[in-house]
Formats: sequence, C-alpha cells, structure tokens
Amino acid sequence: MSRQYETVIGLEVHVELATKTKIFCGCSTEFGGAPNTHTCPVCTGMPGSLPVLNRQVVEYAMAVGLAANCQINQYCRFDRKNYFYPDNPQNYQISQLYLPICHDGWVEIDTAAGKKKIGIHEIHMEEDAGKLIHDEWEDCSLVDYNRSGVPLIEIVSEPDMRNADEVIAYLDKLRMMIQYLGASDCKLQEGSMRADVNLSVREAGTDRLGTRTEMKNLNSFKAIARAIEGERRRQIELIEDGKKVIQETRRWDDNKESSHAMRSKEDAQDYRYFPDPDLTPVVISDQWIQDVKSRQPELQPEKMARYQREFRIPEYDARILTSDRHLADLFEETVKLCGEPKEVSNWLMVEAMRLLKEREQEPEDIRFSPAHLAGLIRLIQEGTVNRTVAKSVFEEIFSRDVDPDQYVEEKGLKMVNDEEALLKTVQEVLEANPQSVADYRGGKEKAMGFLVGQTMRAMKGKADPGMVNRIVKQLLTK
Repeated sequence: MSRQYETVIGLEVHVELATKTKIFCGCSTEFGGAPNTHTCPVCTGMPGSLPVLNRQVVEYAMAVGLAANCQINQYCRFDRKNYFYPDNPQNYQISQLYLPICHDGWVEIDTAAGKKKIGIHEIHMEEDAGKLIHDEWEDCSLVDYNRSGVPLIEIVSEPDMRNADEVIAYLDKLRMMIQYLGASDCKLQEGSMRADVNLSVREAGTDRLGTRTEMKNLNSFKAIARAIEGERRRQIELIEDGKKVIQETRRWDDNKESSHAMRSKEDAQDYRYFPDPDLTPVVISDQWIQDVKSRQPELQPEKMARYQREFRIPEYDARILTSDRHLADLFEETVKLCGEPKEVSNWLMVEAMRLLKEREQEPEDIRFSPAHLAGLIRLIQEGTVNRTVAKSVFEEIFSRDVDPDQYVEEKGLKMVNDEEALLKTVQEVLEANPQSVADYRGGKEKAMGFLVGQTMRAMKGKADPGMVNRIVKQLLTK
C-alpha cells in the first residue's frame, strides 16, 4: 500500500506600505517612475548618510498587527541583516529579528471543513531592496534603486496550512484586511504584496516536520496554487525514490510549471544580524496603541454582518460586496443617495461584475461615481427608461462615468408611454406577422412572446414592456 503524505505550509508575506515616502528617507514611494529618479544618499546607501524612521510605517504595522490579533512589542528595535547583492545598496538590509513590532497573532479563514485559525508568528518592519533588470540584448544586468527603502512589513505565519486552498484563503483574508486598513493596495501584479511559500511534506500521522524549501517569484494566486502542487509532488517523488529533500530556496517558473534551485536556504546566523547602531529603539506607549486602535475601520466580517442586518441582503451578496473596500464604499455611498440597497446590490453584483470579468479588471478599477448609479436607479423607478435601456446606459456609466440624465436626454432613450403610438406600432407588427397571430390563436402561447419582441424592436427598446404585453394580448384576443 502506498504511503500517505501530509503537506505542511507556512508563508512569509511581504507587503509594501501605502506611505507617500520611504521608510528611512523622504523619497517618493510612487510606483513606475523612471529608473533611479526616486532616490537620495540614504536609500542608495551612500557612506555617512543616516536613516530617520517614518512614523506612519510604525502606525501601519501596528494597525495590521492589531487587526490580526497580535501582541504589540512596546519596546522594539531594528537590526542589520547583512548580505551582498547588487540590488542591496548598503550591503545590508534594515529589518527586525530580535524584537519585531508584532508577535503571536492569528487570522481566521473559511475552509471546506469549517473555520480555521492560522497562527501568525510575527510581523516585522523592514526596507525593500532595489530591482535588478536583466537586459538580454546587451547581456547585462541593470539596477533600479527606486524601490530601495520602500517600507515593508513581513507577516510570518506558523506552519498551519495544509493545502493550496487554505493558503489562498489566508492570503485573501490578509489582502482584504490590509486594504480595509488602507495600509497597502496589496496588488500582487505590481509587487506590493509578495508571498514566499515554505513547504515540506511528511508521512500522514507523524508530528515531525520534513525538510522545507522556500519558493519565490509568485505573483498571482493561481501561480501560488500551481507552485504548491508542483513542489509537493516533487518532494514526495524524492522521498519515494529514497532521496533527501535539500533545504533551499527555489524559483518558480509559472510558464514551465516547474521550479529550480536558486541557492541553499539560509538560517538567521548566515546573515550576521546585529542591532542597527544608527536607529534608536522604538518605544510604543499604551496611549499610542489606543490612538491606533481608535482609528481602526470596520473590517470585512463586521461590515458583512451589518449589511445582512441593516440592508436585508443575502449572505452571498454581502460577502461579494464587502470582498473589496472600494466596492463596499461604492455600495454604501450609492445606497445613501437612493435608499435602495437591494437595487444597488443587484446592479453591482450582476452588471458591474459582468463588465469587470469581460474587461479583466478588479473592483478597485471601478471609476464611476455613486451619484450616477443612483441617478440611473431613479430613472428606472420614475419610468423614464426601462431595464433593457438601463443596461446599455449602465455600460456607458461604467466605461465613461456619464451623467445618466444627460445621456438619456441626448440619445433620445426615454421610454415611450404614449398608448396611441404603441397601439399603432403593435397593429403594424401584427399585420406584418399573420402566421404568428394565427399560431397564437391556434393555442401556441410562445407566439405572443415573438410578437412582443418584434414590437420592442420596432420601438428600439424604448417602450414599456408591461404596456406592450397588455396591448398585444388585447389585440390578439379581439
């Protein structure tokens, strides 16, 4: 009988914080500037330059720690992590090893087996490195220090996850929580959230941990899921063949769906950590913690429960609407303007989600104003436009944030409620389709749907469907 294996997974999640300036200098953190333009002597590691800690970084780290049920280290400090690499200008990284700002927390995730707590070992603050760009034409590597010194928090989980689904649920929970706090936009594709996966396998039923490897270069949830499955399979094959799993850092290639060794996995002593002599310890008072706590926003679980209670919308709808802070804000602001929570929910859940999927966009890419969606809902309620026309108007609101009143007026989309005009059009449609009239009178109910459709088409979709139905039936049963 073949042996059963259990996968043991822990994550190191790096999150770029949403400060306007870097962690130890006043340079901009804005994404996408020309190479080496957001730099100064501090973040390029010039001799004699001195770091000054950005207070906002400490507050964001505390906010995330509190939301993740962590203990706050009221006396914490920075350490130097020494390693030599071209994108690391000082030849050391300022990080936290001995006294990180947060420790011993947890977040709760939903799994197929129910709710599960994933332990958080620690959260520490550190600076990001620069970026190496490999130029294949010139056969050389160039370095851009714009990202050097951008503030990061690293969230180190306990090895509590057992499969890719749990990992994705945990990352999704972290991403949502951090976005709600406003601490980061958590865009994996831009590198503002990056996850390294530490994975080992062991025989099911044993407590001893296997040898772990660390997987890097994971920039989407799909890549993370594929990497976990690929590495799990690779380690089991090695063990089955009587070979040893080597503790190392591996790089995942999502195109080839395989990984390759980058370097042997370092331990803390390899980095020769010592307290940074240029930075004083950070002393966090009870009052400071209280101030940060008092500013914590309503997070997704509380918001979801309130939507169900206050707006009487189903759990599924509430979960989707609160899955992204921008979407939740848009929902609430629109409801304030029109007072129709179910109607607003339907437009966002059905039409907005459809357009996002078609255009391969995220909810945070929605740019239309709550006032324009509320205005469209009012036009439907007043009977100015029918729902078919409203859908086409919504596409314009979604794409260009048009004013619905102005757009409907300019395009002549107002609903025709003139009974005489409708009666005339219906008569013309019945005269043009004698066979369908005969079919209906012969007992084929479906024929009426065709005649209603032809009338709506003749009216260019601007007729009241209820009125059209009534007039068609009236004339057919004469």
